[in-house]
Amino acid sequence: GYALVNWGSHSSALRLQRHFFRFARWGLRRHCRACNVSWARPDQQGLVANIKRFRNSSVMHGVVPAAEQPLLLVDGHPVRFPRPTKRI
Repeated sequence: GYALVNWGSHSSALRLQRHFFRFARWGLRRHCRACNVSWARPDQQGLVANIKRFRNSSVMHGVVPAAEQPLLLVDGHPVRFPRPTKRI
């Protein structure tokens, strides 16, 4: 799987990157791959850009299970992802 993380400041994003780059101690018994951390392309930087990227994406179609759709967290709590602005 993967995650897009919109971090609040550059310095905290760097700390996250240092901690998770090649991280593999997930506490699971089965073999797990190491984490890879990289910066997004400039057009994908920020919360607004990522909402714009995904809200009208096919991943938001009703046949896609909720567990496979984008999850938006605010202060660690799930909030409703903005609904599509056009028919999917």
